[in-house]
Amino acid sequence: MHMADALLSPIVGGAMCAVSAGALAYSAAKIKKDELCEKKLPIMAISGAFVFAAQMINFTIPGTGSSGHIGGGILLAAMLGGFPALLTISAVLIIQCLFFADGGLLALCCNIFNMGVIPCLFIYPLIFKPLTKKGFNAKNISLAAVIGVVVALQLGAFGVVLETLASGITQLPFGAFLLAMQPIHLAIGVVEGIVTAAVLCFVYKMRPEILNSTRSRTAISSGVNMRKIIVSLAVITVLVGGGLSLFASAYPDGLEWSMEKVAGTTELEASGEVHETAEKAQEATAFMPDYDFKDANGSGTSVAGIVGVCITFALAGGAGLIISKLKKKNKS
Repeated sequence: MHMADALLSPIVGGAMCAVSAGALAYSAAKIKKDELCEKKLPIMAISGAFVFAAQMINFTIPGTGSSGHIGGGILLAAMLGGFPALLTISAVLIIQCLFFADGGLLALCCNIFNMGVIPCLFIYPLIFKPLTKKGFNAKNISLAAVIGVVVALQLGAFGVVLETLASGITQLPFGAFLLAMQPIHLAIGVVEGIVTAAVLCFVYKMRPEILNSTRSRTAISSGVNMRKIIVSLAVITVLVGGGLSLFASAYPDGLEWSMEKVAGTTELEASGEVHETAEKAQEATAFMPDYDFKDANGSGTSVAGIVGVCITFALAGGAGLIISKLKKKNKS
């Protein structure tokens, strides 16, 4: 559900930059020192890398000719907490935009809001946490994951519709676009919810301290050995980004599918100085557009997956480390 620049006016894109930047600043300020303890920082880095890899895999929605991929906001929030999760998913989206031309530069902050702010700052505290208030087990983790993801994706899809409406995109009339977007993202949300539940149950079984500490916003005890879970997640991440990404569905994703149903095309044309500047800036930074080498035919997908995983690991982990040190410095 990565929006392209052609779906937005400069005014809406600029306004959403202010909103998302404010949300990121608020999240950085509200993170507790214990949420970025020594044991949690590697989890922040590897979970961000995992979401990057997982987003490369589009799964087919049977009978529709469409596909979807996980957003990862609820997954990250359950493992890290809402505030660290927003920073992590933002790192994923920034890397996708700048280096792989996935989602427009003007639309970046809309994508951060729809795929990050909504699940991490609203759905996680209002739905996921209440549904797991009696403690974690496979049943309530799965229920909270599926419901949380479905609601978050429905609101994110609705956000896309509202943003195009506010931008005056006449090719996508509100009613028709809404009726296309919501049902297909409901189906995508159910699949993502199941995937999220499976990953969280796996993590909880291996190291329940991760989810428990996140819920209570406390540090993981220094005596807890995190090596096994970190290595396991790292191996899964590399396999997903470097291997399974080759088998991603070729069908258009839910947003593109909805656009084709309403406007007859998966891509709209945009003109104007702001759009042209954003496009040129993105072309200058994107060294592997569409997760491939320039002028190649899919041969670089595995390389892009591994490269993206490494960059995300470094950026998410580095951001967490910097904030952690600042929190400790302010505390002293």
